[in-house]
Amino acid sequence: MMHEFASGTFNTPWGMSFALGYAFLGTLPNVVLFIMSMTKHVSIIGSGFSSLSAACYMAKAGYEVDVYEKNATPGGRARHFSAEGYTFDMGPTWYWMPDIFERFFGDFGKRPSDYYDLVRLDPGYRVYFDRGEPFDVSATLDDLEQKFEAIEKGAGEKLAKFLKLAKGNYDAAMTDVVYKPGRHPFELITPDTAFQLKQFFLTIRSYVHKHFKDDRLRQLLEFPVLFLGAKPDDTPLFYSFMNHADLNLGTWYPKGGMSMVVKGMVALAEELGVKFHYNSAVEKINVDSNSAMSGLSINGESVKTSLVISGADYAHSESLLEEKHRGYSDRYWDTRLLAPSALLFFVGFDKTVEGVEHHTLFFDSPFDGHAKQIYDTPEWPDKPLFYASFASKTDPTTAPAGCEAATFLIPLAPDLEDTENIRERYFVEILTRLEAITNQRLGNSVVYKRSYCLNDFKDDYHSYKGNAYGLANTLMQTAFLRPKIKSKRVRNLYFTGQLTVPGPGVPPSLISGKIVSDSIINDLGA
Repeated sequence: MMHEFASGTFNTPWGMSFALGYAFLGTLPNVVLFIMSMTKHVSIIGSGFSSLSAACYMAKAGYEVDVYEKNATPGGRARHFSAEGYTFDMGPTWYWMPDIFERFFGDFGKRPSDYYDLVRLDPGYRVYFDRGEPFDVSATLDDLEQKFEAIEKGAGEKLAKFLKLAKGNYDAAMTDVVYKPGRHPFELITPDTAFQLKQFFLTIRSYVHKHFKDDRLRQLLEFPVLFLGAKPDDTPLFYSFMNHADLNLGTWYPKGGMSMVVKGMVALAEELGVKFHYNSAVEKINVDSNSAMSGLSINGESVKTSLVISGADYAHSESLLEEKHRGYSDRYWDTRLLAPSALLFFVGFDKTVEGVEHHTLFFDSPFDGHAKQIYDTPEWPDKPLFYASFASKTDPTTAPAGCEAATFLIPLAPDLEDTENIRERYFVEILTRLEAITNQRLGNSVVYKRSYCLNDFKDDYHSYKGNAYGLANTLMQTAFLRPKIKSKRVRNLYFTGQLTVPGPGVPPSLISGKIVSDSIINDLGA
C-alpha cells in the first residue's frame, strides 16, 4: 500500500520533497513508530495513591508507564512495616468514601473485592471527652440520632437535617466538582452547586455552633473536616460532605490494613503494563526548550521520557527544576496554610488494651487550644488531642496472639523542632492519659515502639516543612486556588497529589490521579 501511495505522488513537486525526506530519514514506518513510542511514554515520580491512580489511568489510555519510587516499597505515606510480630500502617488508617474506591476500580472493570476484603466497623469509632462515658459513633443512623437526642433535646432531628444537607453536598461534589482540574472558578458552578454557593462563604463551625449547644456534639460534627487539614472555622460549609462520608457512608477496614489497597492498586497497574522502579530517587527533571521531554536524572543516570507526572510533594517536585522553570516561588510556599504534620508512635503491647475500639479519639482536652498551636502560633501543644488505632481489635493478624498493635497520632504544626527527647516526652504523656482514661496499667506492657515525626516526613518523602497532609482546604486554597495540575512554565510536566486538586486524603488522591490523566489526554490525546 505504501508503494502504491508513493508511485502516485512522487511525480508531483511536493511528492519529490517527501521522497527526499523519506530517503534522508531512512524508512518512514520506523520514524512513525519512533515518534509514536516517544509520545506515548510517561514517567511518574513517586508511588503514593495519586501516582498509582495516574499510572493506571495513563496505562489504560495506551501510554507506556514507568513509576520511579525513592523508597524500597510502594505506597508513599501509605507504606507499612512489620516488626517483632506486629504490623503497622505507616500513614492512613481510615477507609472512608468507599464509593470513590469502587468508582476507581470500576473504571478498569474491577471491584475492590478483587484485591482486598472490606469490613464495616461498628462502632465506626469511639470518642473520649473530658467527662462521662465514651461516645461510640454507631453505624446505624437511628441509633446515632437517639444518642444525640439523649445528650441534647432536639439534637437527633437536627442531626438528620444536617446529614441531609451533607448528603446533598456530597452528591454535588462527587458527581462533578472534585473531578475538575482546577483551572478556573467557573468549575465550581454547576446546576447542583449554584443553589449551594453561599455555603462556600459560611463555615462548618458557624453552622454547627448555631444548631448544637453541647460541646461534645459540636466536636463530633467538627471532627471530620480535620481530614481536610483545616480548622472548622476556616472550612467552608460545603465541605460538610465529610460528615456524610463519616456518618452515612461509614468507617471501613480493608483486612490486612490500608497497605492492602496499595497492593491492590500496584497489582492493577502491573496488569495494565506499568513498570515499577524502587530505590530510584529522582534528582532532576531535565528541561530542554521549555519541555520535560528530556526526561529525568535518577541515581546519577539520565532516563528519557516524553511526559512527566510528579506525585511527589509539589514543592519538592519544583525543586527538581531550575529556578527559572518553577511555577511557584519559595515565598509562595512559605505563605501557604499547610495541613498539619504529625507525631506518630507504632506500639506493640504484650497484652490486649481495654476500653478502646479499633479507632479511638481522645478529645479530653480543649480542641481550640490545640488548634491554635497548630495554625495560629505554631508550637508543640501543651495538652494535645490524640488519636489511636488498634487494628488488632479487628484484624488479629496484625499482632501476636493475646497482644495488641497500636498506632498513636498527635497532630502538629509543620516545621517544628523535632528531637528524640521531645518525642519521648509526648509518648509518656499520651500513655499516661490513656492509662488514666481507661483505668489500666500499660507502661510495662510496651514490648515494641517506633516513633515517626517531622524529620522522618522530610527524609522519606521530601515533605515541605515536614507536612503530613498537604495543603489545608480553606476557602482561599480551594479548587482553582490550589497549585495547578499542569506546569505553568514547562511543557509536558504535570503534578498530582494532596498539594494540588482536589486536596488531602486518600479518596481525593485517587481522584487527583484521574484528574491529571484526564488533563493530559485532553491536552495530548490518548
